Amino acid sequence: MKKTDKSALIKELSEKLNEYSHFYVTDTLGLDAGKTSDLRRACFAKDIKMMMVKNTLFKLALEQSDKEVEGMDEAFIGTSAVLFCNTGNAPAKLIKEFQKKTELPVLKGAYVEESVYLGSDQLEVLTTIKSKEELLGDVISLLQSPAKNVISALQSGGTKIHGILQTLSEKE
Repeated sequence: MKKTDKSALIKELSEKLNEYSHFYVTDTLGLDAGKTSDLRRACFAKDIKMMMVKNTLFKLALEQSDKEVEGMDEAFIGTSAVLFCNTGNAPAKLIKEFQKKTELPVLKGAYVEESVYLGSDQLEVLTTIKSKEELLGDVISLLQSPAKNVISALQSGGTKIHGILQTLSEKE
């Protein structure tokens, strides 16, 4: 590969790293062409960008990007496919679902929510991580819950008072 091609690829990878907030490094060695195509289609359907990368070029791209990623060196051994996404748990769910059909791809490492996860044993943890939007939804529902209870109590209390007044007026 020419030096100009390498620098262009490094620039493209660093732009992808800056564009997407999360990435997963997987090992797809052993997937045949059909299953690799199925994986790419599944990634496309879930808005995940999949790229096959050379480990050294990806390390250089990480250095040029805005992300502070340390401790991922052991993930860059052997063949690597990188899954870029803006939803932290989407690639983990995709990998877990795809592993039901075949044992591959194997998770080597991930950068999710500004944290580094190494090893395939972290896949279960990564599937349960909530995205920023899901966490905001949980907080909003928790904040709304007491207000809903107060409004409900006031509304039910109003009908009780109305019923009591109506009963008293009918007695007289």
